[in-house]
Amino acid sequence: QVQLVESGGGLVQPGGSLRLSCAVSGSIINRFAMGWYRQSPGKQRELVATIIRDGSPNYADSVKGRFTISRDSAKNMVYLQMNSLKPGDTAVYYCYTSVGWPPTHYWGQGTQVTVSS
Repeated sequence: QVQLVESGGGLVQPGGSLRLSCAVSGSIINRFAMGWYRQSPGKQRELVATIIRDGSPNYADSVKGRFTISRDSAKNMVYLQMNSLKPGDTAVYYCYTSVGWPPTHYWGQGTQVTVSS
């Protein structure tokens, strides 16, 4: 059973920064991707950033140039550095991983990010 635990959310002013962390259980074998998505009330879930096995990142257009995804495979950690935050970034952020073939998707319980003055 894969488990993911997010941390690092909070309240930040526009233009500020936050760093989200995600601890992922289990071996990295057959783990094909890790990343982050977010959900705001009344909006569709949005995939924010992913990182695949070779380390290649992908980003949603809405966060390109502002967010950076990274990982520490030895520690089974994935991070999301969020800079130049905007009110539109306000959401619950969820960490996810895709495991096995065909892939099974797992996600954590989320961490709230609020960008407001």
